[in-house]
Parts: sequence; C-alpha cells; structure tokens
Amino acid sequence: MMFQMKKEHPMEKTSFGREGEELARRYLEKKGYRFLDGNFRTAHSEIDLIMNDGGTLVFIEVKSRHNRRYGEPVEAVNSAKQRHIRIGAKAYVMKRRIENRRIRFDVVEVMVSPAGEARFHHTRNAF
Repeated sequence: MMFQMKKEHPMEKTSFGREGEELARRYLEKKGYRFLDGNFRTAHSEIDLIMNDGGTLVFIEVKSRHNRRYGEPVEAVNSAKQRHIRIGAKAYVMKRRIENRRIRFDVVEVMVSPAGEARFHHTRNAF
C-alpha cells in the first residue's frame, strides 16, 4: 500500500513524524483497525497511536524515516523505549478504566522515498 507524503523542510522533524503517524493511521484503518486515540502522553511516555484490532487494544509506535542509514526503524524501539510505551499503556488503561481486554504492542515503519512516496512495514506483537 502506498501513500504520498507532503514535501517538507529537512529541519521539520516533528511535522515529518506527525505526518508519518497520520499516514500509519490511514494505512492501519485500511487494514480494518479502528482509531481510538493518538499522541497519548504521560510524564514519562508518549504513545503515537492507540487502535482497536478486533477485540484487541493495540498500542502502536510509529517510526518514520527517509533511509536506513542508522539501521532499521524498528531497531530504534529499544528496551528503554519499550518500557516507556508499556508505562504509557498502563496509564491509558487505568485512565480509561479498561478491563478484560487483550493488549498488543505493534511498530509501524514508514519509509519515505525522495519523491515523497511512503511504504509501510507493520510488525505485530513487536514486543
């Protein structure tokens, strides 16, 4: 599945990341996921996307990149990042008083070509 990303100034990393999250959201919605929340923040964490996949609550980390110069994007979701996402997920579940739901942690990589075309790699149960 391919999407087109807007052109941006190279220094606008935040907008690049946010746009990558929006593209990942649309990609997952086309796969049947239902969006619940985005950019959920606590003092020590942020969760990019929270979606429903059937009966499973999915916490999704989105990694947007122009190239693989520094390795695969999913590799940036190291153990420290995973711990922060889990803390955020626990806070979300407690705040929303969610009980008896399956929970999963996914990573969506958004690779953007020089022409602005986005390609996706979705890792279910990433950690």
